Amino acid sequence: MRHKLSYEKKKGLYGYGFIALWFIGALMFFIIPVCKSFFYSFNDVAPETGYLAKSWVGIANYKRAFMTDPTFRKYLVGALQDMAMNLPVIVIFSMFVAIIINQKFRGRGFARAVFFLPVIIATGPVYAIITGDLNTNGNNSAEQFSTMFEADMVDQLLEFVGIYGFGTKFTEMLTTITSDILNLVWKCGIQIIIFLSALQGIPTSAKEAAAIEGATAWEFFWKITLPYVSPMILVNIVYTVIDSFTDPTNEVMARVLEVQSDWQYGYAASMAWSYFGIILIALGIIFAIMNKLVWYDD
Repeated sequence: MRHKLSYEKKKGLYGYGFIALWFIGALMFFIIPVCKSFFYSFNDVAPETGYLAKSWVGIANYKRAFMTDPTFRKYLVGALQDMAMNLPVIVIFSMFVAIIINQKFRGRGFARAVFFLPVIIATGPVYAIITGDLNTNGNNSAEQFSTMFEADMVDQLLEFVGIYGFGTKFTEMLTTITSDILNLVWKCGIQIIIFLSALQGIPTSAKEAAAIEGATAWEFFWKITLPYVSPMILVNIVYTVIDSFTDPTNEVMARVLEVQSDWQYGYAASMAWSYFGIILIALGIIFAIMNKLVWYDD
């Protein structure tokens, strides 16, 4: 007598069959290459005819990256500084825009589409054309277009309100952050959507209770809005950090690819894994700090 599978087991087999191709692809094109890359980082890898010759060097590649190669250290410090400067600006700006476009006003759909547009067309060539990084026949064909979005707002604003005497480094930092408006908006698309979904998830009962108690808009923001969106603040911080470290214009990534194109696979792998470790440490510190400030509605 032939044994028949139960309905639950059949559903389980269907599920395993559905993810089988994904698992095979992930194993062949992600897990195995990642493991090989980690192994290469401890070897001196040189291309030979038909294979890669490997000789074990231990942590020599890592020592070279941090103790010998000044370019990698310089780019790494620059990437960390850029992330530290841009992170609070992007998160605060994203929340500000999300709160505005969550209100009811004429043209709200168009405003949402404008801020969501970078998510749709955020491809390398399009971004290069808009920002002026794409060269055609040796000339920057998009330079005039990209300058439309640059403005020296810091000095003009400080002069307008009559504030002088700030340190040069502080002024330069603010100028760097605000000089490229397009770049700021371009990096906030996903964060705005996440904040917008969090704002729309605030319970109606909480809004009604605040209205009955006569809470002002300022009190409503600090007592209702901020606690409810605080988990998404953590999500956006993590996303922004990873997006900053993996940005196509990131000099550390460019350095890794440059070394790899020079057939120094072992050294390139050691820099990539060092960079990955620093990203994990940064995320660990952020989680340790933010988890104490996040409020969860249990």
